[in-house]
Amino acid sequence: MRRIDPTRWLLLSALILMVGASAFAQNGKLNLRITPKQAYIFVDGHPVSEASKHHSLSLSPGDHSIEIVNYGYQPTTRTVTITADKPTDLEVSLQAVSSTVAGPFGAITIEGADRDAVLLNGKTPDFFVGHGDEFDHDWWWKQELVVPPGTYQMTVQGGDKEAWSGPVTVAANQRTVVDIPKGVRKTVPWPRGEKLSSIPRFTVGTASATVAVAKPTAQLSTATAQLNCGDSSQLKWTSSDAPQVVITPIGSVATSGEQAIQPKQNTTYDLTATGPGGTVTSSATVNVNTAVQANLGLSPAEIHYKRVGDKVVENSSSALNWTASNASTVSIDPLGTVDANGNRTLQLTPHKTDPGPVDETVTYTLNASNGCGGSATQTATLHIVGSIEPEATLSMRSVYFPTDRPRNLKSNAALLPSEQDTLKTIADDFKKYLTNKPDAHLILAGHADKRGPQAYNKPLSERRAELAKRFLVEQGVPEGNIEVQSFGKEQNLTADQVKQLLEQNPDLTAEDRDKAMRKLTNIVLAYNRRVDLNLSGGPESARLYPFKSADFARLVDRNGPVKSSGVEMASKKEKVKN
Repeated sequence: MRRIDPTRWLLLSALILMVGASAFAQNGKLNLRITPKQAYIFVDGHPVSEASKHHSLSLSPGDHSIEIVNYGYQPTTRTVTITADKPTDLEVSLQAVSSTVAGPFGAITIEGADRDAVLLNGKTPDFFVGHGDEFDHDWWWKQELVVPPGTYQMTVQGGDKEAWSGPVTVAANQRTVVDIPKGVRKTVPWPRGEKLSSIPRFTVGTASATVAVAKPTAQLSTATAQLNCGDSSQLKWTSSDAPQVVITPIGSVATSGEQAIQPKQNTTYDLTATGPGGTVTSSATVNVNTAVQANLGLSPAEIHYKRVGDKVVENSSSALNWTASNASTVSIDPLGTVDANGNRTLQLTPHKTDPGPVDETVTYTLNASNGCGGSATQTATLHIVGSIEPEATLSMRSVYFPTDRPRNLKSNAALLPSEQDTLKTIADDFKKYLTNKPDAHLILAGHADKRGPQAYNKPLSERRAELAKRFLVEQGVPEGNIEVQSFGKEQNLTADQVKQLLEQNPDLTAEDRDKAMRKLTNIVLAYNRRVDLNLSGGPESARLYPFKSADFARLVDRNGPVKSSGVEMASKKEKVKN
């Protein structure tokens, strides 16, 4: 072991003072008790000296990071708060790493480094392996740095000054001599290496020291190596003797850990673990299925449509079915965005509006894609066939009556003005219709609401049909072209049917429908006090209740009389409160 000249000691003392403030009297004192005594002290990232040479340090007031390191021991970092002109105690006992280091080995001798810190493959305390005085000769008492064969980036540093930095190549059973600050001086045989199979990481004795640096180990794996686009996997890695671990393309990571990944393409993850003893790598590849599988179909592929005037008498439907796997976005033109799997019932109206045959096609295009660049397109074509026929020249609506009217056929008083107007229009249209079809017949079907016995209601419904017939005859309709039927309350419209009629009534606003729905019980009764008119073999008259007529209130018996005879009547509770 060489003696350090006085000038060197002066420089070292000056370095220690530099970590404090410029005015020594304002500094605080850090008293140290460190085990083992060969451990090295770093203050705020700067190497100071081995612990045995300094039992106290003068530091500027404030917080300081104190790192105690010794290869073969677990490092310790403490934050201390220094108060001016006051002492602070710090006691640290490092825990030894029990494992040994296996060969093959080479050795490094460092001359001229004194007690400067020696770091391999990095410049932070994690890469510290010892100081120059521990590695400066290979005599009877060995002071040597034992490493796995390889090339190392060595840094020799004291305080803020870098004494030397450069590559050092070490071969198995060879000893490389480094002269500070000149660099590598020579390589000589090192027979002792052949005799070593495994040695402790740190051994110290009288005028001797051996630091055996371990080569890092690392292992990277993935939980799932084959993913669909958008799925996740888990990377897991472990390493030893490697303070610096980088996974490409992730970046710096902890020495061991796990991380969820969601690659969008085939990706190889490369782990590089670097420590004083060298660099090792490990890789794991995740393959990503970017392909999108899609299907689109129609059942049936042809539908039928028929319209007579404004009434659609046939409009069959088709089912559109689709699937898309490994897709994050799915749309069907012209439907828009849809789920990845689904179906839709299609009931279409052709673009054609004028009378004539219908022959049209509608094409549906499915586009499915994912965030990994995969996509698929499928099409399906729906054929619409049928016809649009002109509206019948004769249109009619049913005629409605007040409660329990008519009592007899002596007058037309039970036919309110709105209903007389309707019958006048029907009479005019039917007379024109007869010019082309003179054998056509109007069928008048009388109805009564559900109140009262059928024995009363059937004659009532017959009087209603007969009154309507008489009025038509008075307007010039031949009596022989009119037939009369009476049903009483046998074929009453249900509440659901009336609701549907309300929905279909083009004269009603949404507000009108809402009012009618709130009084549905009375409205159902009103709908059933009617005479339906239809051509023989043709559709019935439209059941459009005259809500907008001036005599609407009278027609629904808003102020109608209350009877107690048990026949069709409106009780007080059943009166419309419009």
